[in-house]
Amino acid sequence: MTLNLSVSPDFPPSHLSGWFIFNTWLQRQLGTGVHLELYDSFEAQREDIRSGKIDLIYANPYDASMLVRELGFKVLVRPRNLSDETLIATLASDPREKVEDLESGITVATTADPDVHTMGMIMLESADLDGGNVTFLELDSYVLVAKALLNGNADVGFFLQAGYDELSELIRKQMKPLVNSQISVVHHTLVAGPRMEQHIPLLLERLTNMEHDPKGQDVLKSMGLDGWDQMHEEQTEFMIDLIDTLID
Repeated sequence: MTLNLSVSPDFPPSHLSGWFIFNTWLQRQLGTGVHLELYDSFEAQREDIRSGKIDLIYANPYDASMLVRELGFKVLVRPRNLSDETLIATLASDPREKVEDLESGITVATTADPDVHTMGMIMLESADLDGGNVTFLELDSYVLVAKALLNGNADVGFFLQAGYDELSELIRKQMKPLVNSQISVVHHTLVAGPRMEQHIPLLLERLTNMEHDPKGQDVLKSMGLDGWDQMHEEQTEFMIDLIDTLID
């Protein structure tokens, strides 16, 4: 039986090869076939998740509630020292220096990344801005969000902090952050589906010890990760409850 691995569409493109390397490592650890399936959109990925086509996923925190509470997935680990934070940026030449300087009628460049968009909207509330008095320009990537700012097609952009940091120095020099979230307890997580149940004990052991194995260290480096920390049930429930509260 071949298992299917997928990755949230918001992972940094520079680490694409790292996920293929991880997929090969995973097959060797589990002794079974694993196919890496990548998606351009959250909607297409969620459709296949609900159809039972995905067994292991590096999931966006927004999707954790659906995966765990609706579909019976189990959160295994989270990346060490890598929380999901949101950043709102504008042009470096823009006279506005903080979110409170923004006014109704602005255009916001964003992506379909649900937790980043949600957190970005929460941070705009301090300027009395909401979906009723701003215009959204939804784009497929953070590179395109930055391009919209640089081309004057948007006033501000919502970025995953890691996505912003992945932009070239040349691009980042032309922008400036107005605000960053500092939640620290919201993470992408590696989540296993029901067909993975027999593999979970071995997979947990191998994942949490990757950093102690030379080959595992190389795989982690290719993915831009320091290591994996196990997520216990109470940590998972806390994160899901927090995300659900932010959405509501």
